[in-house]
Amino acid sequence: MTAPATMKAVVYGGPGKRSFDDVAVPRLRQTTDAIVRITRTTICGTDLHILKGDVPAVTSGRILGHEGVGVIEEVGESVSNFKVGDHVLISCVTSCGKCEYCKKQLYSHCEDGGWILGHMIDGTQAEYVRIPHADNSLYPVPAGADEEALVMLSDILPTGHEIGVLYGAVKPGDTVAIVGAGPVGMGVLLTAQFYSPARIIVIDVDDARLEMARRFGATDVINSTRQDPVETLNGMTKDGVDVAIECVGIPATFDVCQKVLRPGGHLANVGVHGSSVDLELQNLWIRNVTIRTGLVNTNTTPMLLKTVESGKLQPEQLITHRFPFQDFMKAYDVFGNAAEEKAMKVIITN
Repeated sequence: MTAPATMKAVVYGGPGKRSFDDVAVPRLRQTTDAIVRITRTTICGTDLHILKGDVPAVTSGRILGHEGVGVIEEVGESVSNFKVGDHVLISCVTSCGKCEYCKKQLYSHCEDGGWILGHMIDGTQAEYVRIPHADNSLYPVPAGADEEALVMLSDILPTGHEIGVLYGAVKPGDTVAIVGAGPVGMGVLLTAQFYSPARIIVIDVDDARLEMARRFGATDVINSTRQDPVETLNGMTKDGVDVAIECVGIPATFDVCQKVLRPGGHLANVGVHGSSVDLELQNLWIRNVTIRTGLVNTNTTPMLLKTVESGKLQPEQLITHRFPFQDFMKAYDVFGNAAEEKAMKVIITN
């Protein structure tokens, strides 16, 4: 292996603490592992939730991150789909491909994987990362592809599509409300249009994000600091929306979703919640609604990769800021102050 003994990485030091440290370069542990040299990565809203202490399974000393593209530096002897030098897209979900859950395409519940990068094992906000079950957890980068755009396929686009759009059962003619216009909310907005809803209403507190949502296909926007979203949505529709998609992860936004569903509607919760919400079952039980939650399985990533290759989906539009690897802490400062900085997705290049 040509990698040095140490590397730079973003290290979690407990709630509210992050640092850019020298750490050991990862080594192969299993014959199914690959070592990937990161060329481009990003920061996710989930990383901010971790830093707030919302994900207590993440312990001090963990390297953060679960998104990125890179070049394979080393492979275990059991890896058959990839070789040294291959450019690869890293899935945010690790899949063994063999367990009961993987057989059901519930890769997020893989018995030896799932969402472990930057969570249970060291992640991608580093110069090198170890990828377990490489054959099932990496995707080849097509020749000539825009690798910045492909970073969006590590997490936000499959998350928005699977947990927002598919779990929300968006169908032609629907009225869809997306509560939260952050990166995952934008992933919902972009992929919901595959299914020809009649109306997509985006709710957020940030005018810049709402303007971006209009450019990306929202038919209506609501700034919830100036308008009551429940009153406004119910006033815009006959009796509520067909699909309400929660993309923030706080009680207030979940509450909006459960109050604007029409009879027979679907509520899809995408946000990462760090505290309990009030479920108004006394009002919902009689309305034949469906509530779904989930962690992305990435089973739609191959399809989404084809839509990006074809130009039908252009996720590079979501990138607002770019940083060299040595400025990772500055990238966190910008992403953590997204409203002030007008940030959507940041790309960190090594």
